[in-house]
Amino acid sequence: MMLLQDKVVIITGASSGIGAASARLFAAEGAKLVLGARNADRLDAVAGEITATGGEAFALAGDVCDEAFAKALVNAAIGEYGGLDVGFNNAGTLGSPGALVDIEQNDWDQTLRTNLTSAMLGAKYQMPEIARRGGGSVIFTSTFVGHTIGLPGMTAYAASKMGLIGMAQCLAVEYGGAHVRVNALLPGGTDTPMAASYANDPEARAMVEKFHALGRMAEPEENARAALFLASDQSSFVTGTAMLADGGNSICKAA
Repeated sequence: MMLLQDKVVIITGASSGIGAASARLFAAEGAKLVLGARNADRLDAVAGEITATGGEAFALAGDVCDEAFAKALVNAAIGEYGGLDVGFNNAGTLGSPGALVDIEQNDWDQTLRTNLTSAMLGAKYQMPEIARRGGGSVIFTSTFVGHTIGLPGMTAYAASKMGLIGMAQCLAVEYGGAHVRVNALLPGGTDTPMAASYANDPEARAMVEKFHALGRMAEPEENARAALFLASDQSSFVTGTAMLADGGNSICKAA
């Protein structure tokens, strides 16, 4: 039995990285997908790859910071597949790294809108529909940055991503009676285009790799498997958590 057989799943940030890897894995596990991202060409390519191998995926390009887009994704899930079982709010940005005293408010606001407000908007429309289906799962992609490790120049990113943990905890309580589980997934350093913009040379990448007890960065597919656990009934008694999938960087003190 596939872990997501006939489950309807929204994934944002699905055009690359963890989102695209999760789309492929979830489809292989029987999910019916609604995929959202800004880049229409890359998003269509991911959806086309899935449908070409017999999976079901509907692509809808848009900006996750737009409330109308959050609603449209849920409406697409209802219109295409009859409802919604899982919302994976994965879209995010590193923002503009820099010391706090140098951050422009517009840059700060945009980072929080992309990482935190967009997930709130997603959950706002996803959770009532998931509850109407009898329950399911909502997942937010957070991070280890600001939770177990502080990194210079990443204050806005850390603040926005830590907000997801607090939101997951409160929503888990609000919707627990409706059998909707809400969790934050905290990946370690992952070999994605977004991470490459931070670890953008061999020295920086080596530093990031040394943060981890496993001595390396994750592949996107490894975090997709962690997200699959939270999306599926394998995690039926897991809610309100900040679940680390961090390669041991939370316990690694190596120089």
